[in-house]
Amino acid sequence: MGANRHHVTVARLEVIAGDVTKLEVDAIANAANTELMHGGGVAGAISRAGGPAVQRESDERAPIGLGEAVETTAGDMPARWVIHAATMELGGPTSAEIIERATRSTLDRAEQSRAAARWALVAFRNGVGRLSRFNEAGSP
Repeated sequence: MGANRHHVTVARLEVIAGDVTKLEVDAIANAANTELMHGGGVAGAISRAGGPAVQRESDERAPIGLGEAVETTAGDMPARWVIHAATMELGGPTSAEIIERATRSTLDRAEQSRAAARWALVAFRNGVGRLSRFNEAGSP
């Protein structure tokens, strides 16, 4: 009898501090608002680096629900796509539950969308969303 063989793919995780708009990856994550208006923070930097195509495609896909994710072109950035996850209403704060849903949606979208093998994920709870680890009980 022959042996059963199973191929297991092991993911490699690398934590870096750098400019997400300059990374040569398949997809980068963006913590967005439900209207996909990319004015400030990382979203603004992504929109500026990617050029008008990023906001134009975002406008075509907006609005999206809290915790949902959609993809657009990365425009002029080295990445191929941007996965925009709605972590808050426009200008609003966020919550640990919304961040969790947005993170799951981002990972699901990255897996399903065009076989993105290399992803760059940003810290969804910092910045404009104003969620610190001290805001909510049980939040890491």
